[in-house]
Amino acid sequence: MIYDNLRNKEARLAVVGLGYVGLPIALEFAREISVIGFDINQKRVEMMRRGQDPSNELSKESFDGCDIEFTADPEVLQKAQFFVVAVPTPINASNQPDLGPVLSASRTVGKVLKKGDYVIYESTVYPGCTEDDCVPVLEELSGLKFGEDFKVGYSPERINPGDREHTIRTITKVVAGSDQESLDEIAKVYEIVIDAGVHKAANIKTAEASKVIENTQRDVNIALINELSIILNRVGINTYDVLECARTKWNFLPFTPGLVGGHCIGVDPYYLTFKAKKLGYHARVINSGRYVNDSMGFYVGKQTVKRILDQGKNVLDARVLVMGMTFKENVSDIRNSKVIDVIHELHSFSVNVDVVDTHADPEEVKAEYGIDLIPEPKMNAYDAVVVAVNHKDYIDYSEADFQKLMNDENGVLIDVKGTYRKLIHNLVYWSL
Repeated sequence: MIYDNLRNKEARLAVVGLGYVGLPIALEFAREISVIGFDINQKRVEMMRRGQDPSNELSKESFDGCDIEFTADPEVLQKAQFFVVAVPTPINASNQPDLGPVLSASRTVGKVLKKGDYVIYESTVYPGCTEDDCVPVLEELSGLKFGEDFKVGYSPERINPGDREHTIRTITKVVAGSDQESLDEIAKVYEIVIDAGVHKAANIKTAEASKVIENTQRDVNIALINELSIILNRVGINTYDVLECARTKWNFLPFTPGLVGGHCIGVDPYYLTFKAKKLGYHARVINSGRYVNDSMGFYVGKQTVKRILDQGKNVLDARVLVMGMTFKENVSDIRNSKVIDVIHELHSFSVNVDVVDTHADPEEVKAEYGIDLIPEPKMNAYDAVVVAVNHKDYIDYSEADFQKLMNDENGVLIDVKGTYRKLIHNLVYWSL
C-alpha cells in the first residue's frame, strides 16, 4: 500500500507547486517522509534550497530537519509515487476560470506517471474539474488508465496566509478519493501531518464543492456588509459603530466591510458561477455579491476624491498617499489586490498618487501593476492618506503621525478598515 511505502521511505511524495500552499505542505511532510518539492520557477527553487521562503511566510528554521529535494527539473518527479498538485487556479480578465496552471501541472505529472501512483489535487476548482478536465490529461500523457493503473484524489487547501494560529496541522483536512481504497490511503497519508484529523468526503466532486462554497459564503456575507456600508454612509453614520451594536446579539455574524481581493475569496466564487452557467443556471446571489465586492475599490477612490473636493481643493493638484498594496494585511502576496482599483479611480480624476507597502516586493508590484512603490511616505506632502491595508507597521499610527504627512490642516484620512475611527479628532475622517 502507498501509505506503508511512504512511511518506510520506500516511496516518495512530490508536491508540484511551491507557493503559499505547496511549500508549507511539502515541509510538513518532509519532517516525516521523503519529499520532492517541484516548482517551475528556478529562482524560487534556489531560494528554497537556501532555506528561504519566497513568500516570506515561513522562517529559515522551518526547513530544518526536512527530507526534501527541491527541483525545477520535471524528470526528478519520476522518483515519486504520490503527487500533490498545489498550483494556483486564477481567473482571466473576463472573470472566467483559468485552468492553465492546473492543466500544465497535470501534463507535467502525466509524463512521469507510473502504474500504482496517486495524484491528489489541492487547487481550488469547480465541482467536476478534477475528473472531467485533469484526469484526461493524466491519461493522455501517461498512456495509463484511470482507476485501473493510477488513483486520483482531491483535498482542498485551507491555508490562510499570515495566520499563525490556523496552520496545516491544526485545520481539519477534507479528503476524497476516486474509490474506497484510494480514499482510505489518501486519508492515512494526510493524517501523517494533520493533527486535527481528516474528514472523508463522499466523493471528489463533493470535496471540490466544499472548498469553493467556503469562500463563496464569505464573499456573499462580506458583500452584504459592504452594501450596508454604502447605505449607512448615505445615512451619515459609521458602519463600524453600527456593527459594534449589532454584535451584541448572540447570533449576529461578525463580518466587516473591506476590499475583497486575493487568490481565494475574490476568485473562487467565479469558479462556482462558471459551473452553474454551464449547467443552465444563473447564480443571482453569488454574482450580485461579486459585483458589489468588485466595485468597492472604485467606491473608496470616489469617496476620497469627494472629501478632497469638500475641502475646497482642486483634485488636479491633489496628492494622495495609499498605504498598503498587498491583498491583505501582513503578507507579501499582491495577487488580485483590489488596492489597484482605488489607485486607478484616483488616477481617473488626475490625482497624484504615492504608494507605500512594508511587505510587498517593489519589483513584483511594478511587473504586475505598473506601480512604483516609494520607500517612505513624504512629510507634509498629502491632501489625503488612504490606509488600504492594515499592516502591523501601520496599526500604531496616531493622529499626529498622520498629520505630519498632510500638507495642511484640512488633511483627509481614509481608513478602509475603520482602525483609527476612535483616535481621529481633527483630521477629516472617513471609513467604510
